[in-house]
Amino acid sequence: MARHLAPSSGSLHRLLASCHYPPTSQAPPPRPLLLPKTRSAAMQLPRRGRRDVVAAAAASAPSPSSPGTEVAVWGKVSAVLFDMDGVLCNSEEPSRQAGVDVFAEMGVEVAVDDFVPFMGTGEANFLGGVARAKGVKDFNPESAKKRFFEIYLDKYAKPNSGIGFPGALELILECKNSGLKVAVASSADRIKVDANLAAAGLSVFLFDAIVSADAFEKLKPAPDIFLAASKSLGVDTNECIVIEDALAGVQAANAAEMRCIAVTTTLEEIALRQGSPSFIRKNIGDISINDILYGGSNARHNEGAGSTENSSSVGNALSESLNGATAAGHSDTKGFPISKNKGLLGSRREILRYGSLGIALSCLFVAVRNWKAMQFASPKGLLNFLMGGNSSVFARNEVVMCVLQENLCHQEFNK
Repeated sequence: MARHLAPSSGSLHRLLASCHYPPTSQAPPPRPLLLPKTRSAAMQLPRRGRRDVVAAAAASAPSPSSPGTEVAVWGKVSAVLFDMDGVLCNSEEPSRQAGVDVFAEMGVEVAVDDFVPFMGTGEANFLGGVARAKGVKDFNPESAKKRFFEIYLDKYAKPNSGIGFPGALELILECKNSGLKVAVASSADRIKVDANLAAAGLSVFLFDAIVSADAFEKLKPAPDIFLAASKSLGVDTNECIVIEDALAGVQAANAAEMRCIAVTTTLEEIALRQGSPSFIRKNIGDISINDILYGGSNARHNEGAGSTENSSSVGNALSESLNGATAAGHSDTKGFPISKNKGLLGSRREILRYGSLGIALSCLFVAVRNWKAMQFASPKGLLNFLMGGNSSVFARNEVVMCVLQENLCHQEFNK
């Protein structure tokens, strides 16, 4: 059999000639075997479905902690510590004006801007720093602070005088509704804290704790006040968010290892950045609950997010690995599109539910309206009644009764 299959030398010559090879040339070199190019791990599509594709894309996407990624992890938040002057209350300018009044009674001329470097450090340093800068001799911080409070409370911080910043109450309530603890942590004495909160229309009962400067020797930028507030709330320092307006307050938050949101109600942004706050907003009205819980647009929260931590980078890798395929189907991975059929199925359920209820009510209405006839109606008669048929069971019953009565009459007559 092999003999019949083997081509003769003449046949081989004709085959080579038909392929345009000269008779004396050697056989053509074998063509290389072209194998498909291997794909990267992110480009390979496993047979088990899209879930594995998502996992492969996630593995190839950069993690948030790797170099070159700009999104930081925000972390868990359990409490918010509010500074008072310049954050909850628009009281920095009145405080500086009261300080000018105190020095005016001493016969020393000062300007409101002289107090700016000492804001947020407590009244003793607030007044004493200006006294040292002006070379005031025999300055008594305690008596000066007492007179300061008298002037401030009588002239600038009357109850419900409207010194609260717009949005302060709303943010406090949003924090409480989100399950966060809230506290006032101020370098001011308690007498001023209570007066400012009353002037701003903020009840002390809104707060889970109020920490003032009375019991502390070291005030901001030392972390003591923030650490005491954290301990009073029973919350770890790494779960506390501080909202501050003063550079000393931002520095104190960093010293306490707490995240800090700074507001530019007192100092310019360039001055606040010296303390390295987490981010900066214009005032408390510009701070949203998402800024507190998730770090706004500057960071991303990693608690309870599951696989959404790498959602943006995974999405990019996934779109490349699918090579233009649509992502409209159902995905069990959190952060990816869910099937739109869910809403359609919900609509169908509602249609069936309320449609069945409507039919039942219609049947009840017909039965009540024709309750006398329904007492004697058979299923066939009811069907004729609903379908409008002429051969009603009621008519038949009447004919039958008439025939029976006639037969009975004939029987009686025959007797």
